[in-house]
Amino acid sequence: MSGNLSARLTDLGFAAGWRAVRMLPEPAARRIFERVGTWVAGRSGKGVRQLRANLRVATKDRLSDAELDELTLRAMRSYARYWQEAFRLPAMDHRRIVTEHQIIGVEHLERARDEGRSIILALPHSGNWDAAAIWFIDWLGGPFMTVAERLEPESLYQRFLDYRESLGMRVVPLTGGPRPSAAVLREWHNSGGSSCLLVDRDFGRSGARVTFFDRPTTMPSGPAVLAEQTGAAIIPAVCQFNGRGWRIVFHPEVPVAGPGRLRDRAPAAMQRVADAFTASIGDQPEDWHMLGRIWAEVGPDEAVDPGSA
Repeated sequence: MSGNLSARLTDLGFAAGWRAVRMLPEPAARRIFERVGTWVAGRSGKGVRQLRANLRVATKDRLSDAELDELTLRAMRSYARYWQEAFRLPAMDHRRIVTEHQIIGVEHLERARDEGRSIILALPHSGNWDAAAIWFIDWLGGPFMTVAERLEPESLYQRFLDYRESLGMRVVPLTGGPRPSAAVLREWHNSGGSSCLLVDRDFGRSGARVTFFDRPTTMPSGPAVLAEQTGAAIIPAVCQFNGRGWRIVFHPEVPVAGPGRLRDRAPAAMQRVADAFTASIGDQPEDWHMLGRIWAEVGPDEAVDPGSA
């Protein structure tokens, strides 16, 4: 019963957030969420400590403890900005979002389009991928498909589904749908559609083995399999904040086709994706919102002693 109540309260909290934040002037909403990010960082909960550990790896242990604390604070403020914008995005001017995006490497998208191929954007949890979706839909001239983790309760999952589809996405559940998500994606690409897939965390831990920031982990091999089946182009893309606007960095296409078995080629393809993520996340690590564990040997940092804070 307590679990059901907690899930229900979470759903009601998101519902209230979507209503209330849209009513606030944008500068006020920004200030409130920056303070929330600061407060959450100061509480040093498990997610924040895991983020700190992940950022330590992403900066290759080059930062002092004080510098890492400051980076973690900026990262939580960046994550809070993502949520502030997520709550406001359906009511924001989408033309403004498109025009205030700095785009680097758009030629990689254009090359695939000129060849008549669909596109698989492989992304990490960085910046505001929902705002980037609005830019990508405008560039495509139509919707793309994405896969969403099924949240509990179902009402919360439906709320996020409605939110993202209101932005112009087509969303299929990772699990629990009427058909496997892989089959739906394959049909979508075979009909000329494109997709965006978040791949910097492998929930099944059974994906392609890669080295990410010089440490072993796994990434979902789905993009490589989908590209092999449909001829789509895998293009790594990293979203970032750029002042009050946004930035998307597109990397060159990751090749998949070649001799040998796909099970041997897929890890090589996903390694190239990991390398692209490493480069762009390393340039602006504060926008990487990874509060989950992605390296088996890298758990949350130790909690800070409140008396020494």
